Amino acid sequence: MTFTCFFGYGSLVNRRTHGYTGARHAAARGWRRAWRYTADREVAFLTVIPDPACTIDGLVASVPADAWPTLDLREHAYERLDARDCVTGAGDGHPAIYAIAADRLNTPDDHHPVLLSYLDVVVQGYLTEYGRDGAARFFATTTGWEAPILDDRAAPRYPRAQDLSEGERAFVDRHLQTLNCRIIA
Repeated sequence: MTFTCFFGYGSLVNRRTHGYTGARHAAARGWRRAWRYTADREVAFLTVIPDPACTIDGLVASVPADAWPTLDLREHAYERLDARDCVTGAGDGHPAIYAIAADRLNTPDDHHPVLLSYLDVVVQGYLTEYGRDGAARFFATTTGWEAPILDDRAAPRYPRAQDLSEGERAFVDRHLQTLNCRIIA
């Protein structure tokens, strides 16, 4: 199958984490984000799971044919799936969406937490692209907030960590508090 673009719904929404040009707003219907982990990674990360009643915001960006191996390496714990029938905003492109295979999904635990530095990058992307309302929609259309969240801000473990403004950090912290998330050190 020949894909021409990706639909990003997590860290790929933050343009500071990649060099794909021409990124634009898009949405994927029939999907919900979820915090999960696989044996391929030590920590939990975002994936999408089917949810016919949900639509998630994200970005689509064109990928040159010779650049897919690099993107696949970045997204190595995922399968690249056909998203042509669910993504709006891709124009004439043929979008792919990355998801963990259903038989490999595991619920995060204290040994496989969500990295706060990763969550910060994702929310920073949504704040930049969609504003406060769009970033709030990110929280509302994501499942798995009972996952432990490792506060690694002082020494980020996420390889594409970004500096956040005080306002961006406060936004993330307020939402985590509202969701009664458990922060671990």
